[in-house]
Amino acid sequence: MQEHVFDLPHGSGNPRNSEGSFVHLQDGRILFVYTRYNGENWHDHSAADLAALESADDGSTWGNARIIKKNDAANIMSVSLLRLQDGRIALLYLRKSVLSPDRMDCRPWLCFSADEGQSWSEARDITGLPPVYLVINNDRLIQLQNGQLLLPVAWHRYNLSGVDMRSIALFFLSDDGGSTWRESKEWVLPPAKIGTGFQEPGVCQCQDGQVLAYFRTSAGAQYEANSQDGGETWSIPQLSRYFPSPAAPLSMKLDPKTGELFAVWCDRDPRWDIAPVEGSWGRTPLVLARSQDNGLSWHGHRILEQKPDHGYCYTAMHFTEKTLLLAYCCGGGKNSSVLQDLRIRRISL
Repeated sequence: MQEHVFDLPHGSGNPRNSEGSFVHLQDGRILFVYTRYNGENWHDHSAADLAALESADDGSTWGNARIIKKNDAANIMSVSLLRLQDGRIALLYLRKSVLSPDRMDCRPWLCFSADEGQSWSEARDITGLPPVYLVINNDRLIQLQNGQLLLPVAWHRYNLSGVDMRSIALFFLSDDGGSTWRESKEWVLPPAKIGTGFQEPGVCQCQDGQVLAYFRTSAGAQYEANSQDGGETWSIPQLSRYFPSPAAPLSMKLDPKTGELFAVWCDRDPRWDIAPVEGSWGRTPLVLARSQDNGLSWHGHRILEQKPDHGYCYTAMHFTEKTLLLAYCCGGGKNSSVLQDLRIRRISL
């Protein structure tokens, strides 16, 4: 059984709602933080704040939005929320600033809450790098079994024409709960002929300790790699036989109760017989599948969304006692673009 719970459509003065992340609070409530655009422009570099919703009934209903982080740059977006092993909540997001008419700086900033999201420490740049363009999707920061924080990053270099859409996958690690960061020992380099490179990487640690990484590509499917040492070194990336997809992101999470992996992505397997049309960006249908063997095989495929003229992407995933909460962009059709509207879906497991 699945239940569509809550929509956040765009509106006047709020041209886009998208890219969020969930965390459980100690009193049982669920906090959801997302990107709430203001003004009239919904594009990635436009003005936006970070807004929060709360649910006191396991995600069945949600209260009114409140702003928790005002925009202090050209744009802030792509939130990750994470309950750390020391009890704090980490909030990581991308902050973009204008360098010149054709150059922007984009990098991750991080802050913490020690009072269940009521207040946040001063956010800071975790990299200290010179001007750079680093892309991190929403809901990507994880804490490994050994306590280290792991953050997958797509590095887009600048060429003579501007930002290069081909990206290289990097991984940032913190050994001290987010106070300091370093790069892992290895990058993951894409084959030269993939026009996207390895965009929008994600990571998930399996029950057996290995870390899986996955990458958005223009090769007709996700690429995959794995690490046996907590993200320091990586296997040679391979084209996935389980995740055919357009150039759109995949999301994956471990169910902490069962050890199963769950994945959500735009599945372009011919068996669905769903042909995307204009307005969808090719990002339909949205499919959920699960793995009981640490990602070696996937089963239980089910369609979550399938409108041919809508697109579904940038999915946040969160397990409660009996359900899986998903939040994803769901725009399209005549009245919106793919990234303008947000949906929270509650699925009974």
